[in-house]
Amino acid sequence: MILQLNGISKSYLGDPILSKITMKMEHGDRIGLIGVNGAGKSTLLKIIAGDLPYDEGEIFMRKGVKMGYLRQDSGLQPDHTIWTEMLGAFKQLLVVEKELRELEMQMSEPSCINDPEKLEQVMKRYAGKLDWFSQQGGYDIEAKINSILNGMGFGGIPKNTLVQKLSGGQKTRLALAKILLEQPDLLLLDEPTNHLDFATLNWLEGYLRGYQGAILVISHDRYFLDALVNEIYEIERTHGTKYCGNYSMYVESKAKNHVLLEKKYTMQQQQIAKMEDYIQRNIAMATSSKSAKNKRKQLERIDRLEKPHKDLKHAQMAFATDKKSHKEVLKVTDLEISFQLEDSRKTLLQDIHFSLYRGDRVALIGPNGVGKSTLIKALLQEITPDNGGITWGNGVTIGYYDQEQETLHPNNTVLHEVWSAFPSIEEARVRTVLGNFLFMGEDVFKKIASLSGGEKSRVALAKLILQKANVLIMDEPTNHLDLFSKEVLEEALLKFEGTLLCISHDRYFLNKLADKMLELSPTGVTAFSGNYDEYVQKVSY
Repeated sequence: MILQLNGISKSYLGDPILSKITMKMEHGDRIGLIGVNGAGKSTLLKIIAGDLPYDEGEIFMRKGVKMGYLRQDSGLQPDHTIWTEMLGAFKQLLVVEKELRELEMQMSEPSCINDPEKLEQVMKRYAGKLDWFSQQGGYDIEAKINSILNGMGFGGIPKNTLVQKLSGGQKTRLALAKILLEQPDLLLLDEPTNHLDFATLNWLEGYLRGYQGAILVISHDRYFLDALVNEIYEIERTHGTKYCGNYSMYVESKAKNHVLLEKKYTMQQQQIAKMEDYIQRNIAMATSSKSAKNKRKQLERIDRLEKPHKDLKHAQMAFATDKKSHKEVLKVTDLEISFQLEDSRKTLLQDIHFSLYRGDRVALIGPNGVGKSTLIKALLQEITPDNGGITWGNGVTIGYYDQEQETLHPNNTVLHEVWSAFPSIEEARVRTVLGNFLFMGEDVFKKIASLSGGEKSRVALAKLILQKANVLIMDEPTNHLDLFSKEVLEEALLKFEGTLLCISHDRYFLNKLADKMLELSPTGVTAFSGNYDEYVQKVSY
């Protein structure tokens, strides 16, 4: 046993967040921690890590267990270089290495050379430390750092780059790289796949599958959960439930359990009703009073099942179109895009050719930084390409979902943000749509600036639905959405009769929706028919 949680409870301002959470982790366990946004997943990780106190319960951790915790805030030192941060994973080895250098200097001093007894003592200490240093991998520090950095996508970034100059996504990746180098017995990971491209995701999955320690991971990446975990722990309505297997097995098990519980509850309610009816009809009758009293005792002893909860409320979506577009939706020819770099211009993309047709569900993929979002901005006429043509078909109406939600006005209320974009629509219709996205009652008067990432995503999707566009361009639409909202979005997009062009690193999403992959590189686009798994098979040969 590495970790044991017994009845952990936590409340904020009197409202329970976690109730009687019990969990056990053994060496080699890979547990996926899931639940809707705000369910208490990150709170539980913080409690385990010792960052938050808990109200009730007990936590037992095996003596000597080394823990690594990837927080959503990276915790890196901004004035450190990449290399300095990575060396921080080997503090004990570096201390011993410094001691070895000092002992080497001592052995070379005349006072030590001329004193055989002192020399022997120093050499004995040196041999012991050298043996420990070697066994702990002290001579492999540089190779280990380079291997992890390359795997996490830092191969092309100078090692003397300051942390403060890295993007938010790069800092998260660097923090994860450092934790992996530390090789803790227990890894606590909070959304480790955010900001990772396909190559890095695949590398990380392979690395973690071979990891020797135990892993507890919060993730909304269903493909990642399927590939890695052997147990799902769901937090719902403050309580925890364990499911054996990966994410897909959890979905199946939960559905079966719900049906079974409803069946058992209904049968018990029917049994109770019959017993109560018998007692009521016979309790006052001389001939059957004794039998009725016995039946009442049986009824009192019944362990009554709790009525199964209805499913939690989830966002409801349906993408309708006002009119069909022409069959030929988009034609891009010989596109070239560059950007200003100090005193010269640098070409980002060139020789970009592709077409979209009505009904296509196309994923634009490629490594981080290749220019996917820039290409989308060119298609939307937000930037002007250096060369080439972008031709939209007749009857095309475009709806755009921006992953950064930059088009939302922070000082607007939710209601005003949506209604001001569609002033001709009656307020009742706007409120109905917002209600479908879980903005009920006073929620519609919340300021955009106060919303979480998931809530902002729901506001943006509400606006997109009201637009009734026949072409949807979506940049990372599943970012910030919980697992259940993702599935609702996918079902809505599957029923969408228009054309979809999306950027996404959500491989589960791409497997479910995409019928074509456009792989972007600086020198062109390669088209692959099929979804993500079919694309992987084709590029592997």
